[in-house]
Amino acid sequence: MEAYPVPERRRFINWFLGTSFGALALSVLYPLVRFLSPPRIPEPGTAQIEAGSADDPVFREKGFKIVRFGADPVIVVRAAENDFRALSATCTHLDCIVGFQKERNRIWCNCHGGAYDLTGRNIAGPPPRPLTAFKVNLVPKSGSAPTVVVSKA
Repeated sequence: MEAYPVPERRRFINWFLGTSFGALALSVLYPLVRFLSPPRIPEPGTAQIEAGSADDPVFREKGFKIVRFGADPVIVVRAAENDFRALSATCTHLDCIVGFQKERNRIWCNCHGGAYDLTGRNIAGPPPRPLTAFKVNLVPKSGSAPTVVVSKA
């Protein structure tokens, strides 16, 4: 018996359906695999991080900088020339990231109007607890401004 060749249209449709099914399977499986194995964020080994130089333009202009301390965001605020404060940057109300209002000298959560003073104490709005404080040290560097180092309090 003689085998008939597969027509070109049939071959194209089989290829198209096969790749479509493969793409559908990947689009379903990839998010599941990413959900089951979230990315690993390393904790700082020495329990301290460098937030930058004390004369960093960000500190001069905005008055604050948000840095990562392992998996947690930390807000480092320049309260005065050589006075830096570090607090958890996660609002205690609904876990929004806070910012610093330089003109009002307070830490502010935009989500629901929560406000904190520079010690982390909640002074307005719905936050139920104060922000967690971190320890800040200014480490001198030869020939340049000191480095702001944040560690657990």
